[in-house]
Amino acid sequence: MLAAIAVAVLVVIPASAQDSGSDPFTDVRDGEKLHAASGFLCPARIGHFILDAVGEADPARGSDFCAYSALAGVYGNIRLTLLSEPYDAKTSLAPEFVEQEGAGAKRVDERMVALTARPGAPPLAVYTRTYETAKLDTLHYRVLFAGAQLRNWAVETTIEYADPRDLAVEAEFLRAIYAEAQKEIAKK
Repeated sequence: MLAAIAVAVLVVIPASAQDSGSDPFTDVRDGEKLHAASGFLCPARIGHFILDAVGEADPARGSDFCAYSALAGVYGNIRLTLLSEPYDAKTSLAPEFVEQEGAGAKRVDERMVALTARPGAPPLAVYTRTYETAKLDTLHYRVLFAGAQLRNWAVETTIEYADPRDLAVEAEFLRAIYAEAQKEIAKK
């Protein structure tokens, strides 16, 4: 089920990116994509994750995305949104929460996490909410939503994974995303 949703997202979002005729990303080196407006760099690889697609997520909101996949049905998505008002992660991510709950997912965790994304940087407060979408034998299939504000940008991450099998991969992806955001967006 998770794989079908992720494939649908990857098919629908890139098509919308092509419709607008503008590309918010530029090629950098070795498959990396630079989000020109924010300075966020989408690496070609983040640990086990491989960059699949980039483009506009929601032109009306000024949102762009980087989509990643890893082995065994683990998916990660990053959404960058230019802010015109103070950011509230819970409100911004609410449509995704409604979708998860409507599909029968169960909320299993919600908290603020202090990520020390990179040495010397102060911890970054990141809102997280996790849903369990299915359970098979000893694996719990989960979707983690995370959001934080860096300067005038919202950086939101969605990660689909199996607990406990993919916990290290999920944590690595989350830390890497917010480390990059602190490194690039925060310095602009």
